[in-house]
Amino acid sequence: MTRLDELSAKQKYSFNKLQKRLRRCAGKAIDDFNMIEDGDKVMVCLSGGKDSYAMLDILRYLQKVAPIHFDLVAVNLDQKQPGFPAHVLPEYLDSQGVDYKIVNEDTYSIVKEKIPEGKTTCSLCSRLRRGILYRTATELGATKIALGHHRDDMLETLFLNMFYGGKLKSMPPKLVSDDGKQMVIRPLAYCAEKDLTRYADMMVFPIIPCNLCGSQENLQRKVIKQMLQQWDKQHPGRIENMARALQSVTPSHLADPNLFDFVGLKTQDKPYEGGDIGFDEPEIELQRNRDEEQLVQIVQLN
Repeated sequence: MTRLDELSAKQKYSFNKLQKRLRRCAGKAIDDFNMIEDGDKVMVCLSGGKDSYAMLDILRYLQKVAPIHFDLVAVNLDQKQPGFPAHVLPEYLDSQGVDYKIVNEDTYSIVKEKIPEGKTTCSLCSRLRRGILYRTATELGATKIALGHHRDDMLETLFLNMFYGGKLKSMPPKLVSDDGKQMVIRPLAYCAEKDLTRYADMMVFPIIPCNLCGSQENLQRKVIKQMLQQWDKQHPGRIENMARALQSVTPSHLADPNLFDFVGLKTQDKPYEGGDIGFDEPEIELQRNRDEEQLVQIVQLN
């Protein structure tokens, strides 16, 4: 059930544009990074949040129209948090005719035992959850594990690592697990959180909150999220350009000697690839924000 029947013709047109944009962004990410191949069995990690619901919905559509064959199986980890509505996901998945598996593991008790009262439990909870999901993927014979992280999650992680970890590192759209046995994909890597929020609202997904364990939201990530949201309002186009920057990296103009051979760098008779901008000011360009259909000025970040 959706709210489409309650919408005006103009609102339905807007929703159709939103749906097409999300499907197009996910399809492009899957194609750009070769996330899904013919014969894959994709384990879709369903948390009960807006992003994972949208991811499942989009993947089901792409499964129908893709020129390749791949299977989907939704997996939810019931971590036994007090008050967790265990009936919600099975009822939804049954109504949609989706193949699924509910994994029951009492990680809640482990986290509460190990983490002092009042401290954020998300880190340990995430590690435990990851191990269980990897094991489940092996048991199901899944060749890919799909997570619902989107473009804004990737940018938040980039700034978190820079501000608090001293690393230029984000969430990759595709990666292999530490043991080398699992392939993790993020089909929503090009999708904006605000689009996913609107889509989940219109589709009336049965959202399950992520605060049942009583843990406080990671304060550092919350601050970064607020910063990005403020930038998006004050400087339309900035978020889109930062996302593009993740795909346009120039190692010779950073400062990592492990990434670029600065030690062996020498002069040469022909022009150097990439050019010399040592004495130039950073370029300020005018680019079109496609979603807003307006020109925006990309300003230098201080």
